[in-house]
Amino acid sequence: MQHIVIVGGGAGGLELATKLGNKLGKKKIAKITLVDKRTRHIWKPLLHEVASGSLDSDMDSVIYSAHGAKQGYHFQHGEFTDLNAKEKTLTLATIFDDQGEILVPERQLHYDTLVLAIGSVSNDFGTPGVSDHCYFLDSVPQAVRFHKALINSFVRINQQDNDRTLNIAIVGGGATGVELSAELHHVATLAERYGMSRMSSGKLKVHLLEAGKRILPALPEKIANAARQELQSLGVEVLENTKVKAATKQGFETSESTLIEADMMVWAAGVKVTDKIKEMGLFSVNRMQQIEVEPDLRAKGFEHIYVIGDSCGFEQKDGSWVPPRAQSAHQMASVAATNIINQIKGKALKSFQYSDHGSLVNLSRYSTVGSLMGNLSRNSMFIEGRVARFVYMSLYRMHQLAIHGWRKGLLLILAEKINHAVRPKLKLH
Repeated sequence: MQHIVIVGGGAGGLELATKLGNKLGKKKIAKITLVDKRTRHIWKPLLHEVASGSLDSDMDSVIYSAHGAKQGYHFQHGEFTDLNAKEKTLTLATIFDDQGEILVPERQLHYDTLVLAIGSVSNDFGTPGVSDHCYFLDSVPQAVRFHKALINSFVRINQQDNDRTLNIAIVGGGATGVELSAELHHVATLAERYGMSRMSSGKLKVHLLEAGKRILPALPEKIANAARQELQSLGVEVLENTKVKAATKQGFETSESTLIEADMMVWAAGVKVTDKIKEMGLFSVNRMQQIEVEPDLRAKGFEHIYVIGDSCGFEQKDGSWVPPRAQSAHQMASVAATNIINQIKGKALKSFQYSDHGSLVNLSRYSTVGSLMGNLSRNSMFIEGRVARFVYMSLYRMHQLAIHGWRKGLLLILAEKINHAVRPKLKLH
């Protein structure tokens, strides 16, 4: 029986494991194994809500082992550290318990087909002090760490009978930085509602720093302008054309030697694939360290290694690279599933073609702005307000249906609606 190993349980990896588990695993045509260094999944575009406390990762995550038991794949907990393409083996690091004792020793997995869906991490561009003083939002543990510090800061301000404010500086005017800025104002208002009478959005000062000419540089200018206007109405200080040269205990130092003072600092400026891929020396990589692939999503030079998601470097006909977005990972998972099945059956492989369905930015409960791409032309349609919010949430619902199926997916959506009505709107622990 063929062994298909998928490394990375993000949006693309989990959807692929589900598809192959149902089509191959349950029918005993192949063994499907999903590998991840975490034990549960949260849709990455929602990590800023985990960080703010709007979303409870304990309630809204997918447990890989339980999910795999129902969807026809096996789960292996472990961090991918090395690859021997000649022997078709990958190495998983030792797992330690909370006391530092060995829980699972280092081990190797043999594969017949390998899929790398390892995602991306924040790129600090070597900026001094960033790794020491900033929070990142690449994973659930990092988001939870920020959330705990945020709640502690709310409590501290609430206990003080003065006009002290909480200063939070965010570097990176992409979707994560913009959405987090709005979400922080929302949860500050909720904190006041849930018993912290001296805490309010008026005692929160958010600085959003963007090195480029405008926030949301990858999106149409109309979206950026609408988002900027909404953020400024909330009191967010949007600082464009502001390059950071260092992070210190006091805050961010700009290229003009101005200090942006901050009690908490978040780095959300750009992404790259983990350095370990480049250090392996096996793959051809682009400037983001993404693994370059053939049109069928197989890594260049490798017949049985596919790459999907943020770690996939797919160059389009116009010379641009497919952007690292959830919709890219979703589309790649579908094509990779088809090609892996076709390869087993000896059929021709399908070429991947990215379809940009538009971009949406959710500004918490205040607004949602974005654009939808037309199916019959390359023109885009600007949308905002409730319609944009509905479309934004539909993207997450599509992901839920893809990994749970229609029946269970709809039940989970209903359960979320009920929980939203009865549970606090802010996680306070």
